[in-house]
This record gives sequence, C-alpha cells and structure tokens, in this order.
Amino acid sequence: MTPEELATRLEHAAAKIGPAIQKGVRHTGELGIARIRGNASGRPGPNVVTGAYRSSWRAETRALKYGATCTIGTSLPYGRRLEFGFTGTDSIGRYYDQPPFPHVQPALGFIEQTLMAQMRLAVSEVLL
Repeated sequence: MTPEELATRLEHAAAKIGPAIQKGVRHTGELGIARIRGNASGRPGPNVVTGAYRSSWRAETRALKYGATCTIGTSLPYGRRLEFGFTGTDSIGRYYDQPPFPHVQPALGFIEQTLMAQMRLAVSEVLL
C-alpha cells in the first residue's frame, strides 16, 4: 500500500468513526437503562411501588466529532438514597433508616462489557 493509499484509507475511516461510535454509545446507553430498570424491579434492588422511579431513568447521548458521550441517570432526588441507603434526617426533617438497594452498581459490569463490544464493532466496521 502506498502512502497515498494509506492516507486516503485513514481519511475515509476518520469520516466514518464518529457516527459508528455514536451508534454504539447510544445502544450501550439504552441497554444500560434496561439493565438498571430491571435491577430496580424488586429485591435485591428497590421494590416497585408506582413505577415512577424505574421509568425515570434516562440515557442522554451527545455526539462528539470522533465519538460520543452518554450520561445515564435519574432526575428523582431519592435515587442515591435507594442505591446507597441513608440513615439520618433529610433537609426537610424526615428521619430515614433505609438500607441500600443496589441497582446501578450491579449493572456497571454489563454496561462496561457492552460498551467495549460496541467500540470493537465500530472500529471493525470502519476498517472494512
């Protein structure tokens, strides 16, 4: 392969890598949300009372020039309390003695493995 051919191939790959990574990151975020919601569907995670907490989880993916970033989270203020537990008085005077009900941490290994697989897939698609 000549240097010119290599340069052309690399330019082509650079143009395709951003969208390929964005697709993989978006897919990983969706699967991560599904895993967290599943873990928040009863013990050892939190029990479902109304379903509002479970359905509050969102993945926000933002495209970057050659990649993407994804933030997974809930807007409900009691998410940390459910994940880590809480003993004490809150800011409005209510007392809690709540044990942790992990549902995010158990999903992290799955999310990491999924992201790695998606990145390998993105790079292999670009290089073909």
